[in-house]
Amino acid sequence: MAAVYTKTVEIVEVSPRDGLQNEKVEVSTAEKLELISKAIDAGVRRIEVTSFVNPRAVPQMADADAVCERLPERDDVTFIGLVMNQRGADRALATGRIDQLGAVCVATDTFAMRNQGQTSDGSVEAAKAIIETAKAAGKTAQATIAASFGCPFEGEVSEARVIEMAKAVAEAGPVEIALADTIGVGNPAHVTRLIEGVRDAVGNVPIRMHFHNTRGTGLANVWAAIEAGASTIDASIGGLGGCPFAPGAAGNVATEDVAYMLERAGINTGLSLSKLIDTNAWLSPIMGKDLPAMVAKSGGFPAPQSEKKELA
Repeated sequence: MAAVYTKTVEIVEVSPRDGLQNEKVEVSTAEKLELISKAIDAGVRRIEVTSFVNPRAVPQMADADAVCERLPERDDVTFIGLVMNQRGADRALATGRIDQLGAVCVATDTFAMRNQGQTSDGSVEAAKAIIETAKAAGKTAQATIAASFGCPFEGEVSEARVIEMAKAVAEAGPVEIALADTIGVGNPAHVTRLIEGVRDAVGNVPIRMHFHNTRGTGLANVWAAIEAGASTIDASIGGLGGCPFAPGAAGNVATEDVAYMLERAGINTGLSLSKLIDTNAWLSPIMGKDLPAMVAKSGGFPAPQSEKKELA
């Protein structure tokens, strides 16, 4: 039987936070705001703009409050702030500019201790409390289960454990639950099984997916996720990304590559591929390197008339 999938997929742009947080090059507040503006201009309507974490642990996010102060006034865009604990949630809400809190819980104790200084179970309870805090403030919240497909310290992660966590988090009423392949070890078959298991456990709570392309399986995993019923995908312009607390966590799936694949398959993302490629070209010299995204190197297809003339 042919797979059935949604004809529209929402892309959550994570480059201002997950894309930059592990980079050694210091990106200025003005440059982060320009990245956010360019993403919006390319059609992005949900964007993870920053994280409210200890600046000593993640120096790149030290200007979280300053970024929020200067965010554009857009009623049609949801600005997401990642938070790890109650203090972070309070900081994010105090800016008055964050529309949605992104909580994080971690599937293994070792990674949870490195990432948040608490056990895996403790991270679930913290995520639930953050969701309740957001709702009490008239905001929405979602939760990401990090290391859903594997842990850099403990190795294999039980699918049953992830499903159990998702069920627990769903009790707090998040707008969605994300399953994150933090270190890029997932494969399409695993993606399908895990989404099906989580969907059975959480009922109508939407599932978002977060993939890293560490081992080259990112786009295949995105496709498997959509076929399994996920309607929202995290992606990062240029394919930047990584976690400071997860060794070997290379870049996220690139927004350009995901948008190209889906649009060519007849799935609407609402994004402008040409503007995403232009943003890659703008961002690359700021980062001081070529970015991993493939479509930005090769261009879209069919090529615009101007590109065809150059190729000739």
